[in-house]
Formats: sequence, C-alpha cells, structure tokens
Amino acid sequence: MKVVVDTNIFVSSFFGGLPKKIIDMWKEGKLTLCLTNEVIDEYIDVLTRMGLGGTSEMGELLSLFRTGHNCLFTSKTPSLSISEDPDDDTFIEAAVAHDAVSIVSGDKHLKEIGKYAGIAIVSPRVFLDVHGRPNKRGG
Repeated sequence: MKVVVDTNIFVSSFFGGLPKKIIDMWKEGKLTLCLTNEVIDEYIDVLTRMGLGGTSEMGELLSLFRTGHNCLFTSKTPSLSISEDPDDDTFIEAAVAHDAVSIVSGDKHLKEIGKYAGIAIVSPRVFLDVHGRPNKRGG
C-alpha cells in the first residue's frame, strides 16, 4: 500500500504512539513510503531543527531512505496549489505522482482537505483504524 507520511508524523514517531506504529508498519514492509526530493528535504530539515539530527533513530531513518527500504521515489511531480499552507502541497504532489492510497498527517490544513484525486488525507488514528493495527489499545 503506497502512502505519503507528513513530517509531523515522522517527528511524533520519535516519541512513540500511533505515529510510531505507522513508521513501524513502513519499516516492517506493511506499507510503501512515497518520496520526493522535497519530502526528504523537509523530513531532514525539520528533524534536524528539532534536535534529532544526531540520534541513532535519525541515522537509521537516513539509512532506510538511502537503501530504498520499502520506498518509492520520484523526482517528477505535478505542480499543485491545493492547501491553505503552500508547504503542504509538497505532500499532495508526492501522493498524486505515486498514486498513493493515503496521506497520513496531523496537519490541520491537510486534514481539512480530506481527499484529493481519490487520495485520502487522514490522521494516524483513522489510517490505523482503516488499514489495521495488531493492537487497538494505546491509541
């Protein structure tokens, strides 16, 4: 299942909870992460600014990107202007380019869109409720 994961989910995953379950699904091969240069740059920039740049988790994440672990990558995306926050369009563009099933986000502007070009824009809880999680407690 092809999914775009917003930066706030990656940041939150470092602290556990539902975002971590989504990232674990990616690491375990239960979903394919859809990436572009812009998406990866955003992940690295925000995680570094949050002080996570030198952590072992960040090293593991970068290694997984480098090796293409359960990832699809494209450098060609459509130019869209959908969200009230233009930075969010990067994630929609990646999802459209890869024909993703979902964008998983905690971002208010993205979630307000709800669906674009058949791609659901959902919170971690909704994503896990729809696409399954082995343990429904803790969420």
